[in-house]
Amino acid sequence: MSQQTVEAGPARDRTMLRLRDFMRTESASAGLLVAASMVALLWANSPWSEAYVDLWHTTAEITVGSTQISMDLHHWVNDALMVLFFFVIGLEVRREFAIGELTERRRIVVPLVAGIGGMLVPAGLYLALNPSGEAAAGWGAVIGTDTAFLLGVLALVGPRVSSQLRIFLLTLTVIDDVVAVSVIGIVYTDEVRVVPLVVAVAALAGIALLDKLGQWRASPYVGLVLLAWLATLNAGLHASIAGMVAGLLVPAAEPARSQVEQAARRVRDFRQSPLPGVQRDARAELTRAVSINERLQESLHGWAGYVVVPVFALANAGVDLRGGLLGEALRSPVTWGIVVGLVAGKLLGIWLGSLAAVRLGWGALPQGVGLGHVAAGGALSGIGFTVSLLIIGLAFDDGPVRDQATVGVLLSVAVASLVGWLVFRFAAKYLGQTDAALPTTLSLPVDPDVDHVRGPRDAPMTLVEYLDYECPFCAKATGAALEVKQQLGDRLRYVVRHLPLDVHPHAWPAALAVEAAGRQGKFWEMHDLLFRNQDELEVEDLAGYAAELGLDVEDFLRDLDDDDVVARVRRDLESADESGARGTPTFFIGDERHTGAFDARSLVAALEASAVSDADRGYRRIH
Repeated sequence: MSQQTVEAGPARDRTMLRLRDFMRTESASAGLLVAASMVALLWANSPWSEAYVDLWHTTAEITVGSTQISMDLHHWVNDALMVLFFFVIGLEVRREFAIGELTERRRIVVPLVAGIGGMLVPAGLYLALNPSGEAAAGWGAVIGTDTAFLLGVLALVGPRVSSQLRIFLLTLTVIDDVVAVSVIGIVYTDEVRVVPLVVAVAALAGIALLDKLGQWRASPYVGLVLLAWLATLNAGLHASIAGMVAGLLVPAAEPARSQVEQAARRVRDFRQSPLPGVQRDARAELTRAVSINERLQESLHGWAGYVVVPVFALANAGVDLRGGLLGEALRSPVTWGIVVGLVAGKLLGIWLGSLAAVRLGWGALPQGVGLGHVAAGGALSGIGFTVSLLIIGLAFDDGPVRDQATVGVLLSVAVASLVGWLVFRFAAKYLGQTDAALPTTLSLPVDPDVDHVRGPRDAPMTLVEYLDYECPFCAKATGAALEVKQQLGDRLRYVVRHLPLDVHPHAWPAALAVEAAGRQGKFWEMHDLLFRNQDELEVEDLAGYAAELGLDVEDFLRDLDDDDVVARVRRDLESADESGARGTPTFFIGDERHTGAFDARSLVAALEASAVSDADRGYRRIH
């Protein structure tokens, strides 16, 4: 088994926490989106339908001196609010490429090929039904996926646990979104004015320059994003492209250990001296420790999910189906081009693309995800709602064709959800593909005769940590392990296993070094010494530590290349992979993987809760 290139500890753990928060936001957003769409449809087909039309044609303007922006409310929603939506998407994409799931490029291959198939096949099916004339311009409406709707429906009809499938689908929709926004900017733009375009490019270049200069305050970025939006709008391009590109340029980075320590020192200063100036310095250092990308996402994601998307649905889903429009739509090749393209096209394109990439050896599906899951997820990807309606508004003028296309998008939501549910049930019943998640149980139980155990061998509580010696947030480095041990004493046995990451080039030789020291009875002494010297882990440093501990240095250096020592580290690597550990630190409370915060207080609480649960189970067995 080769060394793994996986996301480092705090980033991996925060990814799962943020993913759960993201799902909750998207699921709730999907509910609001459905409600807003129903309100729009009922309103547009009610006796007050004229009020609906008049509302979105109401002009609103902003005037600053001699500068004026004047648009009706429909355009304010589509050309202004939706910029925020695409800006948040751009932020998410940049983060995933910088410190998230897409840092390991081989993970991208299968969803990339699937995403391409999930755009080409739908567009081909749509054009097969609408090969020419005005209707042909609507092909772009079937290439995108509504992430909010997709994840919301997945939570309702998908497997009980589907974290790996969600990550796969999120990666795929990233590709969809980037291409869809590019199509909007290139295909659905009639005229481009040069001077505002130059200003927009300069503003976007300014965002990249702020990154290079290490600017951590949010206000300069926000100012340049607003300038890029205004300039893009005046240039004649759809402003969504400015939002997406701006988000892609906002930097995301792992918190540096030095910055975290500096923030902690400032907080201690404030505790000792609670004065306004000290508070201001502490707040600035705390803010600086988290990247501008993640801070903007934290601030804006709720607004995008809970406000922008539902308002967009309210403004765009109101189709007056009276006067025979529904009947005309159900006979229209435009309507069925949208439905077939989104539902059948997405399912076939994504499934075939994934199958081809896997069979050709270009990559692998995430652990726990089967092709049945992929087919069902592909069906749900046919929910194109937000992006589809936006492109329909650009592709068609007001009239029956636009209305027919809108009906097709609304039908696709219902049909794609039903097909996805049916495929999930089929995959579970006939293919045995139920949960689409990483394993949560320790594949290799703790063996005190083989594992490295600190504490009584028969202690009632067990904490297993997969770590590497360059990880700045592993328990020993942060002092968490010591605090847990101090609080629990002899009730705890603490077990160390190796998970050296490729992103930490010295972690592998350090793991070999601590095992080589263990052969001479100095495992824990070398373990502690390596964490005290995380910045000095070259081979000559390791030899120096061996001498400092009084080891036979020649035997120590020889053991670094010993097959049994290498096999011992690989044993831990394989058990990490089989147990669902993807980064450091990963903790197991007893045999179950711990999710959530890994500070000392959280770990102690989890250990105590596990002990209570074990005691309850033992009581029930006896009685």
